[in-house]
Amino acid sequence: MKKIAIFGNRHQEGYFPLLQRFFKSLSERDFEVSVCARFYEYLLKNGVDVPDGMPPEENLPASVECVISIGGDGTFLKAAQWVSDREIPILGINTGHLGFLASYSLEEMDELMDVVAYDKGKIERRSVLEVECSALPEEFWPYALNEVAVLRGETASMVTVHAEVDGYFLADYMADGLVVATPTGSTAYNLSAGGPILMPTLECAVLSPIAPHSLTMRPLVVDRDSEIRLTTSSRVEYSRVSLDGRYFMMACDKDELRIRRAKFSVMALRRPDASFARLLRNKLLWGKR
Repeated sequence: MKKIAIFGNRHQEGYFPLLQRFFKSLSERDFEVSVCARFYEYLLKNGVDVPDGMPPEENLPASVECVISIGGDGTFLKAAQWVSDREIPILGINTGHLGFLASYSLEEMDELMDVVAYDKGKIERRSVLEVECSALPEEFWPYALNEVAVLRGETASMVTVHAEVDGYFLADYMADGLVVATPTGSTAYNLSAGGPILMPTLECAVLSPIAPHSLTMRPLVVDRDSEIRLTTSSRVEYSRVSLDGRYFMMACDKDELRIRRAKFSVMALRRPDASFARLLRNKLLWGKR
């Protein structure tokens, strides 16, 4: 894969010398490179010289074979939105915090370039959730790689989330909200809400209530093809719907949110020896005392 696109966040303080070397190395290896326009402008503003022949692009070029995301997991999620439904492999370089989705650091640039150039990596197909709702704004991207979360609105009072699975009533979750997570997102908001950790390549979803007002409300794993329908009621007019941190408002006692598996996947390009067990040990200190 020699035709690549670079997507990055604008919080790279401390990494500018490594980014300079990274772009120089890409040029020396004869990669055909384009750079997300806003990241391109950020680099130039901070003294990182992007070599000639690496044009800034607002939209992902049609010929791109691989996308490299530079940042944390949030940047990877935005790169997935940039790729959309094209199922182009995304390789993550972590310059953020935990970095569950990013396999490499900038210090490993020679190794990661070999992975891209010689097709040595492991591609993991990650499930994506799709939402439908009459309150969805017109330009809103209706997909989530990590989770869809229904949250209380601007109030300290709890929200009641009425949930149906495949047309059958499941429960009225009286809580601060409800997270519907993919296996990839099981280590994100779902984990903070007390939900289970899932192998990221599984094909299922998990419903995890946030601070529920009952001990009988527990996380539930459902089949990948399940359709989840949610409505809300609260003391305020609106509740918040978050897709990987992007949100819109839906009307309580009126709007219905429908969640199902999307028809496309996100292709995560991992290091050849990628291991979820190793990731848990390194990132979450699994089993440490």
